[in-house]
Amino acid sequence: MPESKSKFLVPAIGTAIVVVGGLAAYMYLKAPFGDTSSPLGSAKVVPSNALMATYINTDPPSWQKLQQFGTPQAQQLLTKSLGSINKGLLNDSNISYETDIQPWIGGVMIAVLPPSPPTPSQSNPPVQPPQEPNILLVVGIKDKLNALNFANKLKGQKNIQIQESEYKGEKIIATQNKGKSTYTVVLNNSYILLAPERQAVEKAIDTYKGESSFASKEGVSSILTKGVDVKNSLAQIYLPDYANTIQQLTALNSPARALPPQTLMQLKQVKSVVAGIGVDDGGLRLKTVVNLDPQLNKFQYQTTPANIVGQFPSDTFALVTGQNINRSWQTFVEQSKDYPEFKQGVEQARGQLKQSANIDLDKDIFSWMNGEFALGAVKSNQGWLANVGFGGAFVFDTSDRKTAEATFTKLDDLAKKQSLNVAQKSIGGKNITEWQIPQQGALVAHGWLDQDTVFFAIGGPVGEAIADKKGQALDNSDTFKTVTGSLQKPNGGYFYLDMDSTTTLITRIAAQGQPLPPEATGILSSIRGLGVTVNSPDQSTSQMEMLLSLKRSKSN
Repeated sequence: MPESKSKFLVPAIGTAIVVVGGLAAYMYLKAPFGDTSSPLGSAKVVPSNALMATYINTDPPSWQKLQQFGTPQAQQLLTKSLGSINKGLLNDSNISYETDIQPWIGGVMIAVLPPSPPTPSQSNPPVQPPQEPNILLVVGIKDKLNALNFANKLKGQKNIQIQESEYKGEKIIATQNKGKSTYTVVLNNSYILLAPERQAVEKAIDTYKGESSFASKEGVSSILTKGVDVKNSLAQIYLPDYANTIQQLTALNSPARALPPQTLMQLKQVKSVVAGIGVDDGGLRLKTVVNLDPQLNKFQYQTTPANIVGQFPSDTFALVTGQNINRSWQTFVEQSKDYPEFKQGVEQARGQLKQSANIDLDKDIFSWMNGEFALGAVKSNQGWLANVGFGGAFVFDTSDRKTAEATFTKLDDLAKKQSLNVAQKSIGGKNITEWQIPQQGALVAHGWLDQDTVFFAIGGPVGEAIADKKGQALDNSDTFKTVTGSLQKPNGGYFYLDMDSTTTLITRIAAQGQPLPPEATGILSSIRGLGVTVNSPDQSTSQMEMLLSLKRSKSN
């Protein structure tokens, strides 16, 4: 990408990625303000060949809601960082965002367009270089007078070269500052178009004059109007033709490498994707709605009762839960038949397990994993776990205890062949099997928690905590309830992360090498945790919700 386009994209695409990717915590204290336009209105001047669009809401109350979160250290660091960013984006001019831009700016739509076709001199190069998509910004004007004042002030800036021209009766203003070019058009005193390439604004003018728009594409008007239901929406992303967008963006990055037909078929399972991020009393919340083709969607969604969470102690700082691993494995095996490398990997795994341990991967491992399951990381400073600070555990509900018991017997026999001491132990009235290392304690522990629930723990202390259940269970801990309590139910399982415990471990590990910088520590200390869940109300819809749970500032 030319340096001028790259510089132009920093404020636009950089901001969108930060906001929608979940790291929008960096935008705690300041953000664009004001909103008069709408996603549908802005999309009416975006060309129909746009691959995707992001709409950033600049309504002050939505962004100001973020100010209730963050530690004083984090706020100081972010204020300093944002000041440097604003100074850089305004090119050290005497233009102030708060004074000169905020009073008139409405919502901002960032559209990704296909790249401009090569000029005759660029045709048939020896090596086809990767191409970059064009970027078009559509900025709503909520106060025409203040917008005019800003334009006049901009013209008075030093080191800015301005050249005016016309295209189909609309004035295009080309500005160049320190080698960076921007093309600007004001449409009907309602929208400002900005782009680093002239063709992008010309295509938008064509759209304004009557050519088909992004909003007029099939199904787009509906997703623009509905969006994603989040409180105090900060940004929304729209991909109305998911498969085509991914295919075109991949072709731009790797012109000589087309996606294989199997991958295209997988992509076509997804018709469209809409994502939105907002801020509420819990923190930053991201929701994604995926519209699927029910004829191509092979995934069979199942809700989980979430009972298995209570099998873990409150010291669990990371957890993944779900339902019916066996069915997911069968789906993967079926789909792997279309991918030679995956099929080969499955066959190798089957063969190696059979040869080395006489274990049938399908029957002995996956067949009995037909209920709810969970994988968790649990804090522990006992025994050999003191070196790393945590251990792990799998917990499975099954309706086929007989097969599961036979599998664990085979695993015990394999452990004995590795010179481990396999011993029985009673913990909390339960018969537990441990694989013990002399002078170090149990490497692994496994056993039955009830008639249908079995666990397999890495680290004897973790096994004891799960089997004994003397302390508080995870589902009753304040952090787990705060991070996951507001997520949609029923659902297909959770991803949970306790950021305080995770940060402690990261800091501990980093101290052995290079300590974390103060900026990272300040940001991490403002996050309570992360919770993610997925549900599917029908075969044609999948929904994901993520909460970045933030700590309130002491002043709130």
